[in-house]
Amino acid sequence: MGSHTKTALSGNGEAPRGRNRKGAHLSGPPAPAAPSRGTAAAAGEVTSVLDSFRRIIRMLRVASRATEKEYGLSAAQLFVLHALANAPALSLNEVAERTRTHQSSVSVVVQKLVERGLVARDPVPGDARRMALSLTPAARRLIVDAPDAPSERLIAALERMTPTARTRLATTLTRLVEELGATDEPATMLFEDESVAAADERRKSPRAAAKRSAKSDGAA
Repeated sequence: MGSHTKTALSGNGEAPRGRNRKGAHLSGPPAPAAPSRGTAAAAGEVTSVLDSFRRIIRMLRVASRATEKEYGLSAAQLFVLHALANAPALSLNEVAERTRTHQSSVSVVVQKLVERGLVARDPVPGDARRMALSLTPAARRLIVDAPDAPSERLIAALERMTPTARTRLATTLTRLVEELGATDEPATMLFEDESVAAADERRKSPRAAAKRSAKSDGAA
C-alpha cells in the first residue's frame, strides 16, 4: 500500500460532502456562525432603545389624541395656551423660549390660535412695532381644567433627570439624529403635523361644540 491515505468513498462512489475525491475542501457558503456574545448584547441594546421610543411615542400620542377629542385643541396648541396662561408674551420669540421651540414653528401654532379667537395680539405700550400675545377669555374658559400638554409632561420628566444624565441623553440623541441623516429636518412642535388631519374631529368635540353653542346663544 502506498504512503498516501486514500479518501473513503461513499456507497455511490462519491467523495464525502464538502470534499472532492482528492480530499480538498470544496468552495461554498460557510455555515452560519453562532451569534457572538457582543453581537447578542448589541441586539439587546437596540431592542431596548426601540422599546423606549415606542413607549414614549405611544404615551405622548394617546395624550395628544385625548386632548384633541376633549378640548378641540392640538397638543401643540394646548402647549402654547398653557405657556401664555400665567402672563402675556411680548413677542413670538418669548413664546418660543417658553415652549423650547424654534420661533418659525411656534408662529404657525400661534397664528391658528389667533384665527380661532383664543389668542389676542395687542401692541406693546411704548413699542408699536411689537405685538404682545395673551389669552382671550374664551381660551381661559377652555383650558381651566385641561391637563398638561404632552410636551409639558416630557419637559417635566427631562427636568427631573440629573444634569449629567440629561447632558448624556442630549449628546446621544444628537448623534442618533446625525446617523439618521435628519439634521436638516424641521423640529416642529409635537404632533402639530397631525392636527390638520384631525381638524374635523376636533370641531366635533363635545367641549368645542358646547363653546360654539354658548357663543351662538349669547349672540342671539
